[in-house]
This record gives sequence, structure tokens and C-alpha cells, in this order.
Amino acid sequence: MDRLRLKTLSYTKHLKFVGVKAKSIIPKHIRCFSQASESNNGQKLELFDKTYDVDHMTNVTPSIMKKLGSNLHNRKKHPIYLIRQRIQEYFYRSYVGRTGNPLYAVFDNLSPVVPLAKNFDNLLVPPDHPSRHPKDSYYVNQNLMLRAHTTCHTCDIISAGLDRFLTVGDVYRRDEIDRTHYPVFHQMDGTRLFSAEELFQRSDHGLKLFESGGETVHKQAAHTEDTLQLLSIDLKKTLLNLTQSLFGKDISYRWVDCYFPFTHPSWELEIEYEGDWMEVLGCGILRQDILTQCGVNSKVGWAFGLGLERLAMKLYSIPDVRLFWSEDTGFLSQFNVDDCQTPIKYKEISKFPQLAQDISFWLTDVDSYSSNDFYDLARTVGGELVEQVEVIDTFTHPKSGRTSHTYRVTYRHMHRNLTTQEINQVQQQLRSRVEQDLLGTVRV
Repeated sequence: MDRLRLKTLSYTKHLKFVGVKAKSIIPKHIRCFSQASESNNGQKLELFDKTYDVDHMTNVTPSIMKKLGSNLHNRKKHPIYLIRQRIQEYFYRSYVGRTGNPLYAVFDNLSPVVPLAKNFDNLLVPPDHPSRHPKDSYYVNQNLMLRAHTTCHTCDIISAGLDRFLTVGDVYRRDEIDRTHYPVFHQMDGTRLFSAEELFQRSDHGLKLFESGGETVHKQAAHTEDTLQLLSIDLKKTLLNLTQSLFGKDISYRWVDCYFPFTHPSWELEIEYEGDWMEVLGCGILRQDILTQCGVNSKVGWAFGLGLERLAMKLYSIPDVRLFWSEDTGFLSQFNVDDCQTPIKYKEISKFPQLAQDISFWLTDVDSYSSNDFYDLARTVGGELVEQVEVIDTFTHPKSGRTSHTYRVTYRHMHRNLTTQEINQVQQQLRSRVEQDLLGTVRV
């Protein structure tokens, strides 16, 4: 673990653009996230006291930069911290060594700036996978990105020699805007590796981890049927017990087959919650090729990942994902508890009405444009006033062939009434930035 800790970046909230002409830096950068910039004039991006080159792939926006280093998962008495602690305590309580020490190591301060290979290639993400596209992920430049999942650290930790560990941190994905989606959220991953002795200790002698065969929809080529069955049983037992520790012993649940590039077979665990089926986590048998590239040839394992916001919203009845970023004492004081197991039901602090306005504009280049470009721009201009953005119309002119999008932007302040004049000013800024940054033509 010491070897890995030396590589871990402890970071603080210190980031900025640096360049020769300060006035041109921010607009120039923002243009990068909608289309390739021909020249960046030596601009650089500074994150956590390190300076990075800016190129045609750079699409990290100012609103995203402001979130870097917030570390809500490490902020005591914050709902994200509390749910993280509940999960961590489950593993600490359930899996201890002979001396009483927890068997699972926890990594919660790993830098979110990672090479593309860590986020994609090391986890066997296909070259044409949609998550690689700048429309879906945040790129620092063509070589580095903001991690899209904490799974990106798995290979480094396995290579350092650990068999049991949890990773937790902030992750970044370009996404739609509504009450349940936010471009920054927090994820927790877990990994467990087994040697043959560990996996087969309660089974008959002579069982083997590996065989030579072909992959099927149910099993990896390298694994025996015994390996698959025992790993699956241990994985599902571990995660079902975790889920019951959060939601109660009497929950109805189901395992749903799914696909992840880095596990096979893979499942999602869903529970029936308040009348609906809700996904709790994703998991699966770790791809043997990943272990091989980490230098581990005699072990097998499983892995899982879950979103902390999703669980906290359900457990604490929090209706809007933006609340996790609130500094309002009326919100934070409700989670001012010393025991993370304390039952909490959020009491609404915002009863203020929504204000919605539409914006419509012609697209310059349909192929290179993504609605995520506009979502990022709306968040940058409107900040936390933006509650939801949705596409309400797409129109292609029959003669000119030009395409326009119409978006409905819904605003709501968490702590006071908004005025029409305020929103008109924000909308005017948004119209100007659409033409400046997205090169769109606003329709009157």
C-alpha cells in the first residue's frame, strides 16, 4: 500500500487558466468545448497546481472546474460522506482479519485527472465505445481527462499488490440536466481477488481456477464453471448483505443481466423501493485479461460500483441532486450527526416557484454538435439557478436543410423567489453565448 500511496495526489481547490492575454483565455477555452480550436495561442490549464496543455480535445468548462477539489465524500456531516461511511463501515464490520483489522483498504483522495488509458484502455473499453467521445466525457487534453468512474484506479491498486479495496471519489460525465442528473457525482468501487486456496477452501480438492475454452454469454473463456459459480455466490452474497444493511432485511430484489467492458458476466442489483424497481449498483466477475495486464496470473476476482448520490437521494428523501452542492445551513444542518447510521428524512427548504424560458437556435454543424454542449453552456451561464434543461423541438427546414433545436430552460432558486427580470438577463447572456461559443444562430 505504501508504494501506491506515494503515487496518490492529495489535491486542493486550486485551478485556473494561464496564458499571455487573460481576457482571451476563457472565451477561447469555451470555444474548444463546442468545436476544435485552430490555435490555442499557448494557453494552458492549471489544475491542482499542475499545468496542462490545451488542445482541440479540451472541453472542461468553468462550471466544472469550480467543482474540482470539493471532495464532498470526505466532508464530514455531509450526506455524501454519511452514505460513504455507511458502506465503508459495512465492509469494516463484515470483513476483518485475525487481529481484528479491516481487510478492505480504502482510497478516497486519488486525483480525478487521469490518462485516457486508465479510464478506457486498461479497462478494455472498446475504441468505438460512446463514453470515449468528447460529447460524453470531459477532456483536459488529448492525453488526459477527468475520470468518468473511480474504476479507473483499479489496475494501479491491483498492480500495487492489494486484493481487497474500495475506491471513492468524484467523477465527471457530460449529461442531461434535471433533478436526478448532474455532471459531477460521486462513485464507490470495490474489488476482491481470490487465490485458488481462498476460493476453494470449503470445496473438494482438485478444483481449478482456469481452463482453456471458449467464452460464452455466461462465462469467460479462462474460468472453470466452479470458479464462476463460487465467485458469483460470494459477490452476490456480499452485495446483497450490503444493500440490506442500507435498506432493510425485508427488501424485494432481483439480479438483472447487463454489460460492462471490464466484467463478465455482469449484473445490476435492483430493489423494489416505494413501489418502483431501483438500480442500486452494477457488478460482475473481473475480466481475467485485466488481472493479467496487472501482473496477476494466479488469482480471480469480482468488482462492483455504485453511485452515492443515487443512494443518498433515496435513503434521505432528497428530491434534487443540486442540493448536494448547497451551502445553505437549512440543508446541511439536517445531516449534522455523529453516527452515520442515524435515520434522516430530508425536510424541504425550497418551496419557491419555477420559471421557464425557451431558446431556439440554428445549428452550424449538426454532425459535431451535441446537446451536452448546450447543457454545459447553460450550467456555466445560469449556475445553480438551472434546475432542468430539455429539448422540446428539433426542426429541419425542408428547403435549406438547416436544423434548429429548441430547449426549455427551467430555473428555480433554492432559497428565494426569482424575478422575471433576473431570468431575462440570464437568458440574454445565454443567447449571446450560444452565438459566441456554439456558433449557433438564435431564432427570434
